[in-house]
Amino acid sequence: MRVDDEFDYLTQMLPHHQEAVAAAQQLRRSERPQMRRLGESIVTTQSAEIAKMKAWLNQWYPGRSTAVGYRPMMRDLSTLSGDALDEAFLQDMIRHHMGAIMMSQQLLMHGRAQHEQVAAFARTVRDTQHAEMFQMRRWLADWFGETGMPGGPGPAGDDRGEGCGW
Repeated sequence: MRVDDEFDYLTQMLPHHQEAVAAAQQLRRSERPQMRRLGESIVTTQSAEIAKMKAWLNQWYPGRSTAVGYRPMMRDLSTLSGDALDEAFLQDMIRHHMGAIMMSQQLLMHGRAQHEQVAAFARTVRDTQHAEMFQMRRWLADWFGETGMPGGPGPAGDDRGEGCGW
């Protein structure tokens, strides 16, 4: 995922967030309250962020097409249930969050945000999704014995971003 400028970041982040919301809605069927709460949090937060990004695009880039060739990153969760649903969601969403973190960090590191609101948004996406990734990795380890996930945390208890590509 490459981010060339602010407009590119926003138009790529829209379908990325939409996919996350659709996947997180599947967690309503999870048997684990932690997963249902995570799903509700992702749906609420990212739905509000989608509205914010659309408003910025309309305000700052009127008339420009926001269509992008987005390639889905998550598998279809609609036929899964129980542990299979939770494990697949966690595995896929960790990678999905890594994509958003990397796009946000590219925008910030290369100074490509033209509006401070977008830079602040990118910092929030980077930081909140990193914290969620850290929690999701813990659940994978605790519930399914999975360790060594790509983009895993640095030393034990360290969630500053080591291993996340930034």
